[in-house]
Amino acid sequence: MLTLPQEAKLVEAFGPAADAAGRTGDWISLKNYGRAFIVVHITQGNAATVTLTLLQATSVAGAGSKALTWTVPIWANESTATTDTLTRQTDGLAFTTSATLAGKIVVFQVDPRYLDVNNGFDCLTVTTGASNVANITQGMYVLSDPRFNGNVLPSAIVD
Repeated sequence: MLTLPQEAKLVEAFGPAADAAGRTGDWISLKNYGRAFIVVHITQGNAATVTLTLLQATSVAGAGSKALTWTVPIWANESTATTDTLTRQTDGLAFTTSATLAGKIVVFQVDPRYLDVNNGFDCLTVTTGASNVANITQGMYVLSDPRFNGNVLPSAIVD
């Protein structure tokens, strides 16, 4: 039986807020996890698209941040009021929503091997591009396949 808090680490990337200027999520370390899902909720109140981009770094302080070079699987539901289905999108390094006014969920799946591990990159974040103050974004990391099991999973917000 799945016990989510013991099998996956849930970490807030950024809380719900207006997204006029764009935002950067908290950095997380993937060194203790075999997979990360980045889940972004968007309440689109203005017909301005929102671009979501993944970045990697060598520390949870964002040192040496740069874009990923390997594309990752992406799913999206661009109308959460009418469906609960996430539709597979083209693998990519970023995703841009439609301009349709609707609730949306976008999910990225990142294997730590997609990062530049040979050069010490084991940290990840998600950013939103500049949009409109009426567009609200919220992000969460779901880290799975922990390297160490137990009642308390290792922190992902420290190096």
